[in-house]
This record gives sequence, C-alpha cells and structure tokens, in this order.
Amino acid sequence: MLVPYEALLSLPQEVLQRMIKEYLLSQLEDGSFSDANEQQLTRAIEQCKLALKKGELVVEFSEDDESIAIRQREHISRPSFD
Repeated sequence: MLVPYEALLSLPQEVLQRMIKEYLLSQLEDGSFSDANEQQLTRAIEQCKLALKKGELVVEFSEDDESIAIRQREHISRPSFD
C-alpha cells in the first residue's frame, strides 16, 4: 500500500529523516556515507524530500511483513494510492 505524501507531512520530522537516510544508504553499494560529508547528506535528504513531494519517490507500506520503505515510483507494481 502506498502512503500518500500528505500523510508523510504529519510524521515527526525525525521519523521522516530516518526513513530518508535509510533509503539513501540502500542506494549506495558499500552501504556507508563515509565519503560524504554532512553538507552532502543534508543536500541528499532535501532532494529526497522534493522527490517525495513530486511523486518520483513514494513510501510503500508492506502489510505482509509490516515494513515501510521509500521506493522509486517506477519500481512499484501498483502506481496508484490505495
């Protein structure tokens, strides 16, 4: 099930930040931000927030394993909100 962007706005800011950081870490092959400084991380987080707002990234909740993750819209099998 996709979580509407408007629902993300009601989350505590630190929860959304953690979700975005987890997504960013999953995008790196080595799984670390050791080569990225704090400014680069902050910029990447802001880019993710904008992509979420535009709908390029979506938040998917899996009812099967009760997990939540940010995904690229084109990687979601159901492109509409439930």
